[in-house]
Amino acid sequence: MAYLFDEWRTRSPHYDETHEAVCDSVRAFVTREVLPHVDAWEREGRLPRELHRKAAQAGVLGLGYPEEFGGASEGFDIFHSFVQSEELCRPGAGGIVASLMTHGIGLPPILAMGGDAMKRRIAPDVLAGEKIIALGITEPGGGSDVANLKTRAERKGASYVVNGQKTYITSGMRADYITLAVRTGGAGIGGVSLLLVEMDRPGVSRTALDKMGWHASDTATIHFDDVEVPAENLIGPENGGFAGIMRNFNGERIGMAQQAAANARLCFEDALDWARERQTFGKPLVSNQVIRHKLADMLRRIQATQAWIDHCAWTLLNGKAAPGEFALLKVQATQTMEFCAREACQILGGASFIRGSRVERIYREVRVMAIGGGSEEIMFDLASRQYGF
Repeated sequence: MAYLFDEWRTRSPHYDETHEAVCDSVRAFVTREVLPHVDAWEREGRLPRELHRKAAQAGVLGLGYPEEFGGASEGFDIFHSFVQSEELCRPGAGGIVASLMTHGIGLPPILAMGGDAMKRRIAPDVLAGEKIIALGITEPGGGSDVANLKTRAERKGASYVVNGQKTYITSGMRADYITLAVRTGGAGIGGVSLLLVEMDRPGVSRTALDKMGWHASDTATIHFDDVEVPAENLIGPENGGFAGIMRNFNGERIGMAQQAAANARLCFEDALDWARERQTFGKPLVSNQVIRHKLADMLRRIQATQAWIDHCAWTLLNGKAAPGEFALLKVQATQTMEFCAREACQILGGASFIRGSRVERIYREVRVMAIGGGSEEIMFDLASRQYGF
C-alpha cells in the first residue's frame, strides 16, 4: 500500500515532477542495492564500504552538494533531499540512513568554513564514496552540553595535539575522517574550534558500541591520546567553531524530522495492510472501530507533522527560519514517530515482536531519534529561550 509514500506529494505546492524523478531514482537504488541485504546488515552491525561507492554512482551521496566536488546541486533544493531521505527510509532500518549518509553531518562544516585546499582534498573522495567522514561532538560526560566540551587541542608549533574522547559517533568504526569539536581556548562557546582529524593518525583508537536500534550502523567511542594534527586541518577560525556546530544542528534537526515522519508513515502503512488482511473473530481487523480510530489518529499526526516540515523548509529557502521552530519541529516529528510505532505494534500484536519486520525495527529506533540531534528536553528549553519566555 503506497498511499502515503507517493500520493501526499502530489497535493503539495512544494513538489513537482523533478521531485518524483528523484523518488524514482532513489527507490530503484534502494530496491536493487539495499532491500535484499537489510537483515544481513542488521546482524553484521555495519554497512559494506562498497555501498557508499554504489550510492555515489547512483547520485545519492552527492545530491545537493557542489558540482565542483562531484555533487549535483543545480536545480535541487531541500525538498529534493526530503524525497531522497524518504526513499532511503523505506526499508525501515534507520541505521542504514544514518551510516550511509553520515557525510551529511560531517562534510557541511568543511564546505561552509574550511579552506579551498581542504575542500578539494576531502570532499571529492567523500562524495565518490571512497572515504567516509563522521562528526565528533558528543562526549562521555557532556551529552548536549556542547559549550562545555572537554576534548582539547593544544597548539604546538605547526600542529595541534588532541586529547580526549568522543562517544556515540555514527560511522565511528569505519570513518576515514572525523570533523572534531575541540577546545582550543578558554571556557564556554568562545573557546571551541573544529578540526579535521584523519582517523589513521597515531593515538586514535576506537571502541565499538552495541545499541538498542540502528543495528546496521556502526557506532563508536573514539579516544584521542596525544594525536598530532597539522594546523592546516583547522576548519574555520580558531575558537570560532561553535557557530559552525549550531549551523549544522539546524540542518540535522529538520533532516531528522523528515526521517521521523517517513518512519511514522511506514508504521501506518504496515499497520493498515495488516489490519486489512488479519482476520479476527471471523472478520477483518480493520472492521473494528477502535482499530480504525487508531489508524485515523496516526494519519492525523503524520499529515500535520509533514505540513510543518514543509513549512520550515520553505522558511529556510526564504530566509525566514527560526531556530526555536526547528527545535519544536524535531520534538513534534519524533513524538509522532513514537506514537505511530506504538500504535502499529498494538495493531500487529505478536507479529510486531518478531525480528525482521519494519515496525519492530522502527520501534527500537524511537529513542535514538528522540535523543539524537538534541533531546526533547533540550529542544523545549532552546525553543523557550528563542521565543523569550
